[in-house]
Amino acid sequence: MMFLSGLIRPLSWLNDHVLRVGRAVGITAVAVMVAVTLLQVFSRYVLNSALAWPDEAARFCMLWMTGLMAPTAFRTGGFVAIDVLPEMLPATVARILNLILLCLSLLVLYFTIPIAWSEVTGIGGRFASASLHLPVSLDFSQWYRVPRSWMMASLLVGAVMLFVVNIELLLRNLALLLGVTGLPEIPKTDTQGAE
Repeated sequence: MMFLSGLIRPLSWLNDHVLRVGRAVGITAVAVMVAVTLLQVFSRYVLNSALAWPDEAARFCMLWMTGLMAPTAFRTGGFVAIDVLPEMLPATVARILNLILLCLSLLVLYFTIPIAWSEVTGIGGRFASASLHLPVSLDFSQWYRVPRSWMMASLLVGAVMLFVVNIELLLRNLALLLGVTGLPEIPKTDTQGAE
């Protein structure tokens, strides 16, 4: 029991801090996505001259927001459809069902990580964006085309973060099933209950 609790505490601490940073970056990505979308709407409908890069920039931000926010949603129980059935079952049966589902999702995520890695390093990741460029000189005379691998890295980061969160949740469920008490609580986010 002490061994299980000793595994959960540092994993919980790690997830608390990494997911807090992930949420901050994810919220920033949403803000940038909204800003470039509004810029595109203004350019297209007011100036009658659509820009080439905002759609791709919004897609870039959306992928990173998803990769960074999904682990928090998973950890705090943000998937309503999965939570409904266990709430209707007796506590022990619900914990066993949760343990089975977490084992299955861990298996899926285990196979997802190499697929995400291949998206970053594979043929798609070797190309650069057609319209997204970053300045590489202070006078803005030289620009660098953003590699698609930067966008695809959101899949890898999200999959790895989900994998680590899944391990924590699996260990927590196992501990609860074995009667371990005094585990650190999973902090609620500021948006808890917004759904």
